[in-house]
Amino acid sequence: MPSKIVEATTVSCVLVVMGNLIAQFIQAYKSQSAYTIDYTRILQFLLFNALNTPPNFLWQAYLESAFPSTYPVPSPSAIHAAVDGNEKELDREEKTHEIVESKLSVPNTIIKFVLDQTIGAAANTIMFSLAFAGFRGATFEQAIWAARNELMPFMVAGWKLWPWVSLANFTLVQSVEMRQLLGSLAGLVWNVYLSLVTS
Repeated sequence: MPSKIVEATTVSCVLVVMGNLIAQFIQAYKSQSAYTIDYTRILQFLLFNALNTPPNFLWQAYLESAFPSTYPVPSPSAIHAAVDGNEKELDREEKTHEIVESKLSVPNTIIKFVLDQTIGAAANTIMFSLAFAGFRGATFEQAIWAARNELMPFMVAGWKLWPWVSLANFTLVQSVEMRQLLGSLAGLVWNVYLSLVTS
């Protein structure tokens, strides 16, 4: 695996453990019981996350390569220099890489957003449901049944958080690595929710 994927997976795994510990603390507080760590649950979330993060990283990289967030346009100063016929200024801007700047591609951003919130979200939800049904000892048929029943409730719950994360990622964050980090930070909140729902 390329090191960027390993780094993203490591950060994501640390955050998923933190999210699970927070969820266990909330459960203990709500039930007014002693806080004890359920290492099995932590291991389940950690294993799922370690296996799920690399494909998600590759998915985000694919979306960015197929539908780039930005496209180059001449900078205002380059346009001004060209209109004035100022070759010296144009040469200077070319050498300092100021001749072009990036502009947000709204159509590509919309396409990525829709693909991420439909295909990406459904794939993640199905994988989560299948994995955790398996962790509970379900048969293959039972796991499929669980995935079918959990798909829409989890998707609807996810649409309260993940569209905002996707919009921020696709419009404000330039690199796939940083998008993965923002996604992992949002995942901390999401994993608290999932830990509480699946407990």
